[in-house]
Amino acid sequence: MPHGASPDRIAQLIASYLAADYRWEHDGVWHRLAIGEPAPELDAGFPDAPRFGLMTAANPGQQMRADIDNRSADRALQRRMDALGLRYRPAFVAARNRVWRAYNWLLIGPEIEAFDVLARDFGQIGTLLWSRGMPVRLRMQAAAPAAYADHPWVDWVMARGDGVAASTSLPAEAAKAKSVRSP
Repeated sequence: MPHGASPDRIAQLIASYLAADYRWEHDGVWHRLAIGEPAPELDAGFPDAPRFGLMTAANPGQQMRADIDNRSADRALQRRMDALGLRYRPAFVAARNRVWRAYNWLLIGPEIEAFDVLARDFGQIGTLLWSRGMPVRLRMQAAAPAAYADHPWVDWVMARGDGVAASTSLPAEAAKAKSVRSP
């Protein structure tokens, strides 16, 4: 199991992620994101982006780390995003009861495989990744616990033995590609 997380722990994380408050910043204004809902302000703000993602470098594998370590990991993630030529904006996620908050980055137009590699390299079990115009989706780097295996807003990504993600498309993009190929 990735990150040593049990199916019960993965289920707890998903419940937490689904109930969290997500925000991203643009021109000094903070905008809301919600899993299962489209993000029209984001689509309008970045009309050339085919997809969006949200991730952090903090607390890899959901193991709590000191603030200084999380800030160092965050700077390393920024350097990687810069080296890859990715566009990004500040973001955060917080529990609705305010018991936790994590600083994140909104990635604008990331390639799916590169996004998944960043998530794995920075030990992130859960991220957000979705196609423009479509509802925000939770992307889990773990095996699906039974209670969430068919959740409509959760995608499951498991790395093959060679480290490449077994799922490298989003549902909307896969359906669109299939319809283009259909006679």
